[in-house]
Amino acid sequence: MKKFIHVIDESLEEILMVLMLAAMTLIMGCQVFSRYILGVSLSWSEEITRYLFIWSAFLSVSLCTRKCISIKVDQFIKMFPKRGKTIFKITNLTVEFAFFVYLIPFSFLYLKATIESGQVSPACGLPMYYVQSAPFFCFILTAFRIVQRWFGEWRILLGKEKKPLEEGDIASVIEEAVVENPEHADAANMDKSGVTVRKEK
Repeated sequence: MKKFIHVIDESLEEILMVLMLAAMTLIMGCQVFSRYILGVSLSWSEEITRYLFIWSAFLSVSLCTRKCISIKVDQFIKMFPKRGKTIFKITNLTVEFAFFVYLIPFSFLYLKATIESGQVSPACGLPMYYVQSAPFFCFILTAFRIVQRWFGEWRILLGKEKKPLEEGDIASVIEEAVVENPEHADAANMDKSGVTVRKEK
């Protein structure tokens, strides 16, 4: 049970998005085969694919938040020392959390209005609240992922957890090691940038 919970906690978004991508691929493959081989068009295929894509798009917000892979310009953050970076991230996560908490009630009202309207999709007759529930549930999931990262950054700030290496950190670690121990670089025939050089005979 613990292993199952761990997998869900670590890979929930990936699992759902892979399943949705597989379903979209299968449905559109059937649509192409049916249209060009059998001469029959599936009226529901594009609709289901579109709704799966909407869910995937909102799930990607939570995924990017959990993995910290959203588009950002980090030159400013790199100017801070390690402790300053952590404090900046905590502040940023706090603002993000407040933003999504602000959005959750509006997404709920949007979902509630859709349920009360009884609207269904034109091709499949699918209740539209299945689609309109994506913002509500995904914003809640994103807020939860932000809280997870927020506590993780606090543990790093308090020294209870080692800071994970980020993009560019590995190169920095290698460069610092070479600068501090130049004899290792000579032994390995490497320059300070970590590039192997060939000695002339």
